Amino acid sequence: QVQLVESGGGLVQPGGSLRLSCAASGRTFRNYGMGWFRQAPGKEREFVSAISGNGGVTYYADSVKGRFTISRDNSKNMVYLQMNSLKPEDTANYYCAVGDTALKLKSSKANYWGQGTQVTVSS
Repeated sequence: QVQLVESGGGLVQPGGSLRLSCAASGRTFRNYGMGWFRQAPGKEREFVSAISGNGGVTYYADSVKGRFTISRDNSKNMVYLQMNSLKPEDTANYYCAVGDTALKLKSSKANYWGQGTQVTVSS
């Protein structure tokens, strides 16, 4: 059974940083895209970032480009999201996801979802 467990969320001041982690289990994910989505209160879930199976291709939403960095460690079945220069509008529940490819994740086509970790950016 595939399981995705996010961690690393919390409360941070504007301009601060957080690193989200997602631990995947239940199968080998090295051939699959992995990524992050977020959902703010009252809004639809939106794509944030995705990374290809070998880590060679990455995609970012325009709103986070230059501030967020996605990475993965296939030896540990982990995917990470380093978030810098955080803004109040980054406040949301962040979800880890697995898809057939990073490109499909960019189109919000995911096969598996985690439960989410809350990120709050506030002074």
